[in-house]
Order: sequence, then C-alpha cells, then structure tokens
Amino acid sequence: MPGWLPRAMVMALALYGCFQLGSWAFYQLIGLLTNALIAFFLALAIEPAVSRMAGRGIRRGLATFLVFLAVLVAGVGFVVLLGSMLAGQIVEMVDEFPEYLDSVINWVNQTFRTELSRVEVQDSLLHSDWLQKYVQNSATGVLDVSTTVLGGLFRLLTIFLFSFYFAADGPRLRRALCSVLPPSRQTEVLRAWEIAVDKTGGYIYSRGLMALVSGAAHYVLLVVLGVPYAPALAVWVGLVSQFIPTIGTYLAGALPMLIAFTVDPWYALWVLGFVVVYQQFENYVLQPKLTSKTVDIHPAVAFGSVVAGTALMGAVGALIAIPAVATLQAFLGAYVKRYDVMDDPRVQGGHRWQRGEHEPVLQRIRRAVRGGGGSGGGSGGDGRLGQ
Repeated sequence: MPGWLPRAMVMALALYGCFQLGSWAFYQLIGLLTNALIAFFLALAIEPAVSRMAGRGIRRGLATFLVFLAVLVAGVGFVVLLGSMLAGQIVEMVDEFPEYLDSVINWVNQTFRTELSRVEVQDSLLHSDWLQKYVQNSATGVLDVSTTVLGGLFRLLTIFLFSFYFAADGPRLRRALCSVLPPSRQTEVLRAWEIAVDKTGGYIYSRGLMALVSGAAHYVLLVVLGVPYAPALAVWVGLVSQFIPTIGTYLAGALPMLIAFTVDPWYALWVLGFVVVYQQFENYVLQPKLTSKTVDIHPAVAFGSVVAGTALMGAVGALIAIPAVATLQAFLGAYVKRYDVMDDPRVQGGHRWQRGEHEPVLQRIRRAVRGGGGSGGGSGGDGRLGQ
C-alpha cells in the first residue's frame, strides 16, 4: 500500500464528514439565514432615510429607531383600521344574513318552482355532518393557530432586530468587511453596496408612489359608489397590490368587491371592471414611467425573477427578487463593455438576406419559377434553384 493512501482516505472521510456537518447545520439554520437576508434588504431600503437624518446631525442609532418607529406606527394603524372595518362588516353581514337568505330562497322558489323555507334550510345546515366536522376540526386546531401566530411574531421581531443592527451599524459593517480585502476589492464592494442601496430604495420608492396613486384612484371610485370604509379599502388596495407580487392585485381587489357586494351586487361588477382597467393602465403607462428612473428592469425579467425567487425561497424570494436582480443587473452593467450596434434592418425588427445561401428557400423558389416561365419550362433563370 502506498504511504499516501491512508492519509488520502482519512482526508476524504474528514472532508465528507465536514460536508455532512455543514449540510446539517445549513438546514437547521435556514430559517435564521432567511430572516437575516430579509433584514438585510429591509436595512438597504431604509438606508437612504437613515443616512439623510444622520447627515443632519442625528445619531445613526436614533435615526434608525425613528424610521422604524414611523414604519411600526403606520403598520399598526393600518392593521387596526382594517381590523375595525372587517369587524364592523362581519357584524353587519351577520345581522343581515336572514334577509340575504330570504332573498336567495325566494329567487330559488320562483326560478325552480320549489317550496323551500328559511327554517328548513337553517335546520339542514345546523345538523349537517360537514358543519359538525368543521367545528370539531376548528376546536382542535386552535392550539396550532396560536403556535403559528407566536412563531410569526417571533420571526418578525428577529427580522426587525437584525435590520436595526444592519442599518444602525452600516458604516461599521462596511469597514469590517473592507478590512479583510485589498484596496482594489474594497472599491468594488463599496460600489456594489451603493448600487444595492440605490436599487432597493428605488424599488420601495416606486412601489410607494404606485400604491399612493392606486389607493387614490380606488378611493374616488368607492366614494362615488357609496361603499363604506372607503379610506381603509383604498389603503388596502394600494399596499397589497404593490407589495405582494403576482397575486397581490387579485387579493387587493377581492375585499372591495366583497364590501361593495353587500351594498349592491352590481357595484361589485363596477369594482371588478375598474380593477381590470386600472391594472392595464398601471402595467403599460404608470409603471414604465416610474420604474425607468428607479428600477430599470424589463417586465419579462421582473416576472421571471419573481417566479425564480418564489421557487427558491417562497414568498420571501418573491418579495426580494426584483431588487436583487436589479442590483445584479446594475452591478454587471458597470463592468460589461458595450459597443455601438451596426445599422442593420434585423436589429430594428426588419429582415435582410443575401442572394444565395442566406436567402429564404421560398423566396428562391418563387424567383426561379418566375425566371423559368419565360425560358421554356424553367431552363432559364439565374440557375440558383439547384444550389
């Protein structure tokens, strides 16, 4: 046996053991790493506001605290306002449920010539097997729901703590990172950090503007229709439609449609039509004008990044996909050399070919047939048909 073979076998086993240990630790810490990634992007989003306040003489820690306090107050106010709205609507719907049920039963009796009554329908619903099973499952699932809520609150607290430290100690973190790199690499790291702050802040800024415009437009519609809780619904539509990718538009429009349906069923159709029309206006007019100056990314690339982020990290990946791809695109654009494009019709969307091997086959056949028509059975022409 060669002398190096036992050492190589021990080294291979040690490397395999380290790989297994690293994989186990990574899967155990995947939740913490995800929270840290979310906190990092959140810190990048508030970095411009914190730096502006720090430039005016406010200590960076206090500036970060004030920014987070403003975000927290706005979030709690939105949740309380939305919760009161939903509670009021639920109570109102429960009180008016017998009237709704009577109108539905009367329509069914008139349409299908039946003789149903509200008492019979209520008894059949209360004594149905599926309702009893649903109540039992709900009673047993209260503990699971409580555990999920507590876990979500703990995760939210972890994200806020990490993002607070990332934003408050941003300069110190950059100095610590640059201290282990040579000067040439330090410039690249600082440039990448600056691009990430610019693109992430620009993404939040553009989404905030679009949320403001969307909320104002839907508020006007809801006020005109006389739908209750118009301010809360407008805020809901603006925030959900802009900050929840892909399905946010449908979630945002569902709640105003439901509330409008309680006023008049035709109002729900008006809200649906307005949501569809406004979405087209936003996609083709408003969003290109705003994002061209903040997050310059093609819509197809944005959609693909959201899909890829969702596949990799779920909802978290969908939220941070667009600013991450925009940062990567801007960083690569600073190092990729670009050239002037030649004046060619194919670049402008036209077509051009050389006569011969690059000419389309159908065009060559047509030209050969036309040339052979006047030469007796196709013996004339330019002789390219057989090439």
